[in-house]
Formats: sequence, C-alpha cells, structure tokens
Amino acid sequence: MSTGFTAAGEGVSITLDVGEVSVLTSLVAQILSLVEPGVTGEDPLERALGIGSGEVPSDPVLARLFPSAYAEDDEAAGEFRRYTEATLREGKRADARTLLETAEPGVVELTAEQAQAWLRALNDVRLALGVRLGVTEQIHDEMAEMSEEDPRYPALAIYEWLTYLQDTLVRALW
Repeated sequence: MSTGFTAAGEGVSITLDVGEVSVLTSLVAQILSLVEPGVTGEDPLERALGIGSGEVPSDPVLARLFPSAYAEDDEAAGEFRRYTEATLREGKRADARTLLETAEPGVVELTAEQAQAWLRALNDVRLALGVRLGVTEQIHDEMAEMSEEDPRYPALAIYEWLTYLQDTLVRALW
C-alpha cells in the first residue's frame, strides 16, 4: 500500500502500485461520467451560455457534489445554480481528467497545480462514495467493530484509504 504523498520540490510525489492506480482511475472515471454537462434550459441562448435549469439534482450524489448555495431560500438557490453549475461541472471534469492523465504505477510526481486538482478529485470521489455508503461521523467506530466478511467492508476500506491519501496530500502541500 502507498505510503502517501510527500513534498517534492514545488510539488508532491507518491508511489502507487498497479492496483491502487486501477482503483483510483476507476472511481475517478465514474465521477467524470457522473458530472457530465447537466440539464440546460430550453432557450437556445441559455443552452449556448451553459445556463442550467436551476433544479436540485435528484441523484443524492450529485446533490452532494453540487449543494444548494442558499439552504433557506429555494428561489435564490435555483437562480444561483442556473448560472454556476455548468462551470462547477467543468471544473470537476478538468480535475478528474488531470488525475486520470497523471496517475500511473510507480512514482507519480505532481506540480502544485496538478496536486490541487488531485485534491479536489479525491474529495469528489470521497463525497460520492460517502453518500452511496451512508458514511457518518461514526464510520471509524463502525469499522473497528466490523468483520472483514461484512459486504460493506471493502468499499469502506477504500473510503478510508481515500481519506488517508487526501490527508497526506494536504499535509504535503502545506
């Protein structure tokens, strides 16, 4: 298993094995397909400008990746979403593509900019996986009590590994 990220000059580095790269790229590819361009308005000008529908996504993962800006004001949240979600989706796609283009078995050296993209992509994967698995703040206690035979154990172990990667990346950057 990887020993995590370390500072390397102006950037960071990590050593990954084939299995780790496979898991990372598979999960990030899923996020990439999930954040494809959203629903745009019916007006041709709005479509051309990337102005969305303003509706909260029905998929709980997308709702977590693109939370409402105004929890107490649905109208303001919808307007904000209409004008920002397309840009946010493109940013998430760009981060995912950066990780997919740079992840490889062996030593991976990232510039500070690439490392920031990895950080955001890892966060997106953790959020998505956390929603799908119903992760709560008690996850560490649950895993300590959980048998490795539990069907959720492998996915939760991956979630923990992603948390570790994200933590070491933050520490290496700062």
